[in-house]
Amino acid sequence: MPDAPAPEGPPPHPLAMLSAGEIRAAREIVEASGRLGDDVRYVSVLPEEPPKAELIGSAQGSPSGRRLRVQLLDRSRGESYEAVVSLTRGTVESWRAVDPRAEGHLPILTEEFEAVQALLDADEGWRAALARRGLSAETVLVVSLSAGHYGPGPPSGHRLLRGLGFHLPHAGDQPWAHPVDGLVACVDLTAGRVVEVVDDLPVPVPREPGGFGESADTGPPRTTLRPIRVTQPEGVSFTVDAGHVRWENWSLRLGFNVREGLTLHDLRFHDRDRGRERSVVHRASIAEMVVPYADPSPTRSRHNYFDQGEYLFGRYTNSLARGCDCLGEIHYLDAVVADKHGDPRTVPNAVCLHEEDQGVLWKHTDLFLGVRETRRQRRLVLSYFTSIGNYDYGFYWYLYLDGTLAHEVKATGIVFTSGWREEGSEYAAEVAPGLGAPYHQHLFSARLDMAVDGHRNAVDELDMVRVPMSRTNPHGNAFTRRATRLRSELKARRLADGRRDRVWRVSNPDSPNRLGHPVAYDLVPEERPTLLADDASPIASRAAFATRHLWVTRHSDEERYPAGHLVNQHPGGAGLPAWTAADRDLDGADLVLWHTFGLTHCPRTEDWPVMPADRAGFTLRPAGFFDRNPTLDVPRPDRAAQESGTDGGPACH
Repeated sequence: MPDAPAPEGPPPHPLAMLSAGEIRAAREIVEASGRLGDDVRYVSVLPEEPPKAELIGSAQGSPSGRRLRVQLLDRSRGESYEAVVSLTRGTVESWRAVDPRAEGHLPILTEEFEAVQALLDADEGWRAALARRGLSAETVLVVSLSAGHYGPGPPSGHRLLRGLGFHLPHAGDQPWAHPVDGLVACVDLTAGRVVEVVDDLPVPVPREPGGFGESADTGPPRTTLRPIRVTQPEGVSFTVDAGHVRWENWSLRLGFNVREGLTLHDLRFHDRDRGRERSVVHRASIAEMVVPYADPSPTRSRHNYFDQGEYLFGRYTNSLARGCDCLGEIHYLDAVVADKHGDPRTVPNAVCLHEEDQGVLWKHTDLFLGVRETRRQRRLVLSYFTSIGNYDYGFYWYLYLDGTLAHEVKATGIVFTSGWREEGSEYAAEVAPGLGAPYHQHLFSARLDMAVDGHRNAVDELDMVRVPMSRTNPHGNAFTRRATRLRSELKARRLADGRRDRVWRVSNPDSPNRLGHPVAYDLVPEERPTLLADDASPIASRAAFATRHLWVTRHSDEERYPAGHLVNQHPGGAGLPAWTAADRDLDGADLVLWHTFGLTHCPRTEDWPVMPADRAGFTLRPAGFFDRNPTLDVPRPDRAAQESGTDGGPACH
């Protein structure tokens, strides 16, 4: 069949967020190739970013043109395909069948969750297990979970999901309040059958409802909170032009894809002392996450999920609401993703941009000179929220006036629940009568393609160390900082160490500051636990990225996801452990930092029935990048705002 016509009009920037027209064009091009049947589903449509060398060499265009990667699943035959589609040329540039036995499976479709429910509802073994608990399939919601990889099982290459039950005694009740514990099923979606029903020791189904919100029995809303209104009467301090953002001295480009969510590109800072824009990060994203659980019981020991690689973050992106998710003067961006038929689905208000006051930037009161100076810190916030089953995750990138870049994840929603029994209680917490919540972790991998004043960088590990008492240190008060150059990929598999105040410094040996030292940025970790599962466990193999706080690789366009390209049912070893096995030289190279950060969650009663947001993140902080404080030109706080106060204190000077 002939190729579909290429779209008309000027091409968008090669990193631009996808439009509805582009997704339609991709579907038309694939359909025109004659390869699709009625049972083929679109798993994902992602922008295929041009090679880094092309992006560096061209500010607006790319010889590769606008290209998309399309993942397709034939549900009737269980076959998977990947295609690269050129919107510029209107052609399918490449088409290949995916071998799930060697590569892993494509991510899970939402409609496959529905298929698991239907198969289990009709399965005699499942229904009998429910009947032994006094339940019927008609009142049990099946929550479908990825199957992982645990050695030989059903026919190789078949798509598997696991199903756990939650009782719904009546419409509108909270299913997470009523887990049907001691029961799990494995479903073969390729064969359309239930492979196994594991009926372990039954645990009583908790009875207490778990409602929240205005419809729940929580009493009347409190009336003591007075409004906080954030206003910017002269408008915001940032501009957004076709995805390109400028704020104060920062400039960057925003991207969005269904797997990583929000991506940041070509982050630069205008150095007024040097009179030019200087690069900091070429590309930043949260490239993967895993949620491993601690309960070793037969029905829950395989409880671990890659919410990006297995489920796709962007598919479940929220539409944000002013005054609820974002406060103040807001600029929203819509996101467009492909549905299962390859049609565009727009998520209104998917990405939020706004400014926040952040307290004191710098301050000094000099008693001798009579000087009193204060400046206020401010940050630009770039955020979005996604809801994956029971959990809700907010991702926040922060740009600060002083050149600092930071990231924070806010985890909220509902803990994944279990029945409670004293046996095995060392792996879970009781959050309500008869209701347990297993210990678990939320571990994220930030991919930071660094470009500190250019693309030739090096990494040092900096530790604070004690100096023993000696002739030169007679009172033992000395301590110093020790730098260790991470010269190769194997040596750069590192752990954080709070006892040493460990940071990792990314420097440019070709760019000295005015003191003659290489300009640099420090990656400052939070030093929380990495993966707590045993090193020999299947999840440690599949989520090897989470076993170290830091990995450093020499840049390669193909190395995008730390657990590998296809995570679903992959046996492990892909991604970072495979790439770094080559032990490539890092000194003075084009470098990518991979930083593991996250939460280890031992649930509390305060986390039920809905969890207050918990936070984790990291900071990229300039360290000799500037020749002096880059915020000396920040003006004094607005006097009109000062005089609106009623405390009678002195105004800022």
